[in-house]
Amino acid sequence: MIELKNISKAVNVGGAKTLILNGINLDIDEGEFVSIMGPSGSGKSTLLNILGMLDEPSEGYHYFMGEAVHNLKEKHRSQLYKQYIGFVFQAYHLIDELTVYENIETPLIYQNMKTAERKAVVADILDRFNIVGKKDLFPTQLSGGQQQLVGIARALVAKPKLILADEPTGNLNSKQGIEIMELFKKLNEEDKVTIIQVTHSEKNAEYGSRIINLLDGKVA
Repeated sequence: MIELKNISKAVNVGGAKTLILNGINLDIDEGEFVSIMGPSGSGKSTLLNILGMLDEPSEGYHYFMGEAVHNLKEKHRSQLYKQYIGFVFQAYHLIDELTVYENIETPLIYQNMKTAERKAVVADILDRFNIVGKKDLFPTQLSGGQQQLVGIARALVAKPKLILADEPTGNLNSKQGIEIMELFKKLNEEDKVTIIQVTHSEKNAEYGSRIINLLDGKVA
């Protein structure tokens, strides 16, 4: 599903070049559940953003679903992202001007789904996450944990083939965190959704079938 060859990412900090990722080689098969761990500053989130086509490497080769991502124009990359990938961000990235319902509905609009079908799909996921009563509220009216649940619901609503999750339970209480990890596990095992999560939690990492440790921008 994904192949990274010699992926590096450099940024300029105060005129000096700093390597965030340094020669990453990685293969991820469809249906895997991969956990990426490592200390702060090891490049975990940068790697996740490159995997999700939200960021570009400075050098190297990135293949996704048979496509050479490093050769694609931004519009084509964006289409691939919208078609196949659901992203759960640590900082939610909900749209403040939209209600909970509208935030969750957004990926389905991108997929040109008909209105009646969209209503049914959104209603189903609101019910699954027990947030039906919150559907007309705006993100600023929700707690951090509730915003995270909405972010996860939005990532799952379009039934992506790949879920990328950056500290998915970081803002949830322990009970909610376990529920979300169990949901990911079910999606992976029953629906064959490929999941890649970045986590500091060893407990969460163990839900994965494989753990990748990053250190100083390299696979340890």
